Amino acid sequence: MTDCKSLIRELADKYGRERTSLLPILQGVVAKNNYLSDTCMTDIAKELDLSAAQVYGTATFYSFLDTEPRGEYVIRVCKTITCDMHGKKTIVQTLEDMLKIKVGETTPNKKFTLLETNCLGWCHEGPAMLINDTPYSGLTTEKVHDIISEYIHI
Repeated sequence: MTDCKSLIRELADKYGRERTSLLPILQGVVAKNNYLSDTCMTDIAKELDLSAAQVYGTATFYSFLDTEPRGEYVIRVCKTITCDMHGKKTIVQTLEDMLKIKVGETTPNKKFTLLETNCLGWCHEGPAMLINDTPYSGLTTEKVHDIISEYIHI
């Protein structure tokens, strides 16, 4: 994990120190550290002269701004009704079986975190999932096995 204070200073120099700079700074910290620690959120509040509650409220509002440590690969399965109708439950069960974790958990080796999230924008090809920034759609049990097997061997 990168030192928060220097990272936040660098991001504030890039994006500014106004309230409107908060979201890109939060995203920058997550991109570098994989999550927002309480310490980092407090440091952001100080750097932008905001209350810690404002920073925490913004961070927890957005599902892609993780406020707890996650695995190297964060798997987010779309939980919309469309994906549900196209077999999302089977996809989640397949992922849980392969990774030996439940939704909301991280593997003991910290390689994978499995989450459900709101719409990924791929409902027309559901069920869909996102692994870090890479979308996968039209999922089947076989497709999930192939995808996860590749990540396991990285």
